[in-house]
Amino acid sequence: MKLRLTILILGAVLLDMPAAGVLQPVVIGSKKFTESYVLGEIAKRVLEEAGLPAEHRQGMGGTIILWEALTQGAITSYPDYTGTISEEILKTRGPMSQEEMSKELSRRGIGMTGDLGFNNTYALVMRRERARRLDIATISDLRKHPELVVGVTHEFLRRNDGWQPLVDRYGLKMRDVRGIDHALGYVALANGTIDLKDAYSTDAKIAENNLVVLKDDLGFFPQYRAVFLYRLDADRRVPAALRRMEGTLSDARMTQLNAVAEQTKDYSQAASLYFRDAARGKPASLASNITRWTARHLLLVGLSLFFSILIGIPLGIWASRPGLVSQLILGTTGLVQTIPSLALLALLVSIPVLGISPVTAIIALVLYGLLPIVRNTATGIQDIAVPLRESAAALGLEPRAQWIRIFLPMASRSILAGIKTSAVISVGTATLAALIGAGGLGEPILSGLNLNDPATILQGAIPAAVLAFFVQMSFDFLDRLLIPKGLRIGANRG
Repeated sequence: MKLRLTILILGAVLLDMPAAGVLQPVVIGSKKFTESYVLGEIAKRVLEEAGLPAEHRQGMGGTIILWEALTQGAITSYPDYTGTISEEILKTRGPMSQEEMSKELSRRGIGMTGDLGFNNTYALVMRRERARRLDIATISDLRKHPELVVGVTHEFLRRNDGWQPLVDRYGLKMRDVRGIDHALGYVALANGTIDLKDAYSTDAKIAENNLVVLKDDLGFFPQYRAVFLYRLDADRRVPAALRRMEGTLSDARMTQLNAVAEQTKDYSQAASLYFRDAARGKPASLASNITRWTARHLLLVGLSLFFSILIGIPLGIWASRPGLVSQLILGTTGLVQTIPSLALLALLVSIPVLGISPVTAIIALVLYGLLPIVRNTATGIQDIAVPLRESAAALGLEPRAQWIRIFLPMASRSILAGIKTSAVISVGTATLAALIGAGGLGEPILSGLNLNDPATILQGAIPAAVLAFFVQMSFDFLDRLLIPKGLRIGANRG
């Protein structure tokens, strides 16, 4: 048990090691939309120019995920907005100054910079021609059109300053309201699947898609001044470096940087324009990025598969015996497999001792990898003929020797098939680890979804598919090494 725990801890340490292997970097997180990615890249470079190694964990999720990651120490800093901080994090009900906000945050071990100079408030947007045809210019005008199809982000649906309080304030009666990803919402709006969505006022896609921002005529949305939150126990150079960004970005400038990021599909290039130095900060080559993503992905899959095997085979042996215990083991592992991967990850993140960490991602992958190993181990053992079992006892072998020399080798084909299935499942599921900053091939996939860029998505999807293929081939080779020759010959004759 101690050995297993040691290996898990070692793996988590390896996942968090900086590339240089010398100094632990300052970890900057970002939410899953373009502006947050860009601000994360700018902060990374600001810190590097201050002599601090920095890492940007892109698109980790929504407000609560980033806040939990910050308070638990999984990240050092991330960009957020004053309106979000007061409404979602501090949950205040009245106006709050930035000084009051900073004081309240400090009680929780978190510091806040001054605002960066722009206000990225929430807004509701429509296609311009549709709004003109229906004579809609303000949010109040929506009262006359309950038939409009609304598609807003899942976070906006739940926020204290989001959809339901907005509906209550304006007296809206919309009949069809859907949750949709921020980037995909623009696609749905463009093709007419939805009529109305939430947006950020500095979104480049508002002008790009010829959308109209509905006037917040009742003043519902508060100010969303951009700031950086950081841990108070961080290196003193961290807040000093981040504060250099205060007041340096206007609404128009931020909108321009967002547009550059979406046009070039490159957040680092947009960040370079912030420094008015597009030649500097040259991004890493595609080959080096894929190598880095794949190495981290392999580590996640390898560690999780190791523990799935260590846990799954003994459970499979227990499950091979008839009775209540067998039904309980098979039923529980089967139940875990039915839980959507995102839901399982969210449940594990909510456990205080786990939180946002690579260990959480590994545990989720271990749980998902158990079913095929447990079921195939149990089936392989149950399929051993009774005469063979009786012969093993007649030879005078101790029970332990019977298992090691006869039963497990006889069941090896089925067991290895289960491990192979578990490995392939882990390769695909591990892409979700990027949602909590654990890295891997999910990073470009999430980034590509945000940018609605198939090429960026394929930078993660293709290596993941190739990796799954090589895992399959590797286990086919292991079949020849680990399965007893007699069983392989029998399989070939069958």
